[in-house]
Amino acid sequence: MNLSALAGNAPLKQQLEQQTARRGLSHAYILCGPAGSGKHVLSGLLSAALVCSAGTENAPCGRCSGCKKAFGGIHPDIIPVWDGERDINVSQVRALRADAYIRPNEAARKVYVLEQAQNMNESAQNALLKLLEEGPAYAAFLFLTDNIAALLPTVRSRCETLNLSPVSLEEAQDYLLARYPDRERRDVLEAARRCEGLLGRAVDELEHAGSGEELERRTALALMDALARGDELALAEGCIALENDKKTWDRDRLSVLMEECVLLCRDALLAGAGAEEEADPQRREEAGQLSRVLSPRALMEAIALFQRLRTACGFYVGGGHLAGWLCAGLAALRSK
Repeated sequence: MNLSALAGNAPLKQQLEQQTARRGLSHAYILCGPAGSGKHVLSGLLSAALVCSAGTENAPCGRCSGCKKAFGGIHPDIIPVWDGERDINVSQVRALRADAYIRPNEAARKVYVLEQAQNMNESAQNALLKLLEEGPAYAAFLFLTDNIAALLPTVRSRCETLNLSPVSLEEAQDYLLARYPDRERRDVLEAARRCEGLLGRAVDELEHAGSGEELERRTALALMDALARGDELALAEGCIALENDKKTWDRDRLSVLMEECVLLCRDALLAGAGAEEEADPQRREEAGQLSRVLSPRALMEAIALFQRLRTACGFYVGGGHLAGWLCAGLAALRSK
């Protein structure tokens, strides 16, 4: 199987290559990994391979009509189930179930891509079980999730799990330098360092610099600055703003904010140890300030707090609960 477009993840590639050489592609996969780990890249490769018409072991070939349509996002037999806004509900699953018994338009397989699968409620997941176990042979399902534990054991047992892992710093640098040959080398290497092996984060940073992605960075800097100064009012106001502006601060954006806070705390730990790496002067100043007022233990607890909140963003947790949890957690940290 041709997985060269997916950076790193050698064990996963070997797993897929061995399985496909032995018995071909499965009918259902769970693609699991943190945001930016390559789930969408792998989903695109698997989708294309499932509709590839070249009939070679090196699918997706990238040359046949099926592959070209798949990579162009216009293949009629690759069906995205998630609309990008609402969580996948039982009504959508019932519609999927009915559609699955209609034969493919062009390819030998029909592929259903379910993003944010961890947000399917129990009824929606249960509605899929019979289809996963006894559905038509041509139907294939790709579940993309940041948190496999949110999927029912009965769903997990009917799928093969593909765990994506962060890439090494060297792999990140090689990938990004090849993808962005015209960008400043310093900016590309800095994005590789900051992404912590999750290439999607680096790509977002390089492609959306100066746009919406800056909001998360500015907000993270403001929150951590209030934390460093011990300004409880500013902390409370910042957290309340996250709750009040629900249109801007959806769960995906809150997750990115938590990632930014994790990076700032990590930089503060490095600054405290005299191993400063941050090139951005504002972030470097904030990291230094944090390292002076928070102990390494408090910074580690802060990282754990932000990571728990980032995980919670993948569940049915309201913005108000997340904001309250964040405010209480930061206030407790400042008191240490």
